[in-house]
Amino acid sequence: MELSNIFSRRNRILLRELVMTDFKLRYQGSILGYLWSLLKPLMLFAILYVVFIHFMRFGDGSDHFAVQLLLGIVLWSFFVEATMQGMSAIVARGDLIRKINFPKYIIVVSGTISALINLLLNLVVVFVFIVANGVQISWEIIWFPLAVLELYVFALAIAFLLSALYVKFRDISHIWEVVMQGMFYATPVLFPITIVAGINSLAAKILMLNPLAQIIQDARYASISKNVITTWSYIENTPLKLVPFAIVALTVVFATYYFKKNQKYFAENI
Repeated sequence: MELSNIFSRRNRILLRELVMTDFKLRYQGSILGYLWSLLKPLMLFAILYVVFIHFMRFGDGSDHFAVQLLLGIVLWSFFVEATMQGMSAIVARGDLIRKINFPKYIIVVSGTISALINLLLNLVVVFVFIVANGVQISWEIIWFPLAVLELYVFALAIAFLLSALYVKFRDISHIWEVVMQGMFYATPVLFPITIVAGINSLAAKILMLNPLAQIIQDARYASISKNVITTWSYIENTPLKLVPFAIVALTVVFATYYFKKNQKYFAENI
């Protein structure tokens, strides 16, 4: 993936066309069209808000937990969408790969960018809720884009790895769905990490080593409340604080290597 290839005009045009096609086809034939990209997380948020905040009282003692919940859902939904879209991208574009010679990574990137567009639209709604809830926005908000960038890089790396695996092993999609379900309940999306910390401090620290937990908590800290537990504030050991970033970095390196090694066989294996 040389820089000259990544930034060539031909590849940029192809990437743009693939992103536009993905985004148009996603809601083709639906009455509400692009509004579904906003309505789906909002409808899920409404259900979870009633169940976890009004009935189970998960948010008691947490600052603006309703907005924290919405932000967590939006970030998690992006990760799921980006990895699922990226995983099937190569197989879905098999005809194009067999007919045209171009860098295969562009197909995976286009799928994740389509998901990123949805994320940015949803974040606009989140920030409307943040303002409406009277959240005091501080200078730490400047760290929010970095959390989103880390999330995108991690999702893109996973997408590269899954897309290469999916060409050979179609069962990987079912495996990844199960992994996602497990990770969802092991990541503080629905519940404050303080609940786990109150039961078992060690378990809470282990959960906070998950890059997704670190990213979501950092995003909440930067945009909503300074009382949110983050990996950096909760774990005392400095090397352990770097574990989530190390996982992201190692995933990027391994996924890039595996994708480059196998991309020459994509056309014949699809």
